[in-house]
Amino acid sequence: MSSVLITGANRGIGLEFARQYAASGWTVHAACRQPHSAGELNALGGIRLHEIDVTDHNSIDALAAKIDEPIDVVIANAGVMGPRSDQQSFGSFDYEAWRAVMEVNLYGTVHTCEAFTPHLEKGDQKKLAVLSSKMGSIADTSGGLAHYRTSKTALNMAIMASAAGLAQKGIAAGIFHPGWVQTDMGGPSALITTEECVTGLRQQIAGLPVTAKPDFLTFDGEVLSW
Repeated sequence: MSSVLITGANRGIGLEFARQYAASGWTVHAACRQPHSAGELNALGGIRLHEIDVTDHNSIDALAAKIDEPIDVVIANAGVMGPRSDQQSFGSFDYEAWRAVMEVNLYGTVHTCEAFTPHLEKGDQKKLAVLSSKMGSIADTSGGLAHYRTSKTALNMAIMASAAGLAQKGIAAGIFHPGWVQTDMGGPSALITTEECVTGLRQQIAGLPVTAKPDFLTFDGEVLSW
């Protein structure tokens, strides 16, 4: 039976990943900060719930030690937008909030990938999927939300800088823009549903090649500029 680890699995895209993989018969390791109060996640049934706080590297390492088995796919999905937009604009940056965003979106995500690389090496599929954002592309000139954007830009570079080493271990790394999705972060006016997003992302993850230079992909396979 194939297996997947999903961080940030209590809502939005992460919850839909858990739902779809469970429906497909996978062993689903669903991780979030407060699993026992994640009502929709608990209601899925047939999944393995885990507690993780990606800002606490000891928490990440503890979960990696607890799950002592191969994992086919790791989806690093946990992320935050940060403070309101006026606090992410030049001249009024909230630097403490900026650090907090980086702790989740960059350091916590990368450490999760590191901690679960041994599990992927033992798995059959060996797929590592990182949820980034088109807003992390330097070619995207729409501006604003500097805390969030820089965290995703740095994440993209960290995974790209690690891809060659992962490829040597037989692991395929993928960096994805999920689209503008109808979640708490994306809002009700977003263009696509979580179901559409995750259906597309699962197809892209399944087809990831082992390469030292992965593409920056959308949920439906479009290649984005870095």
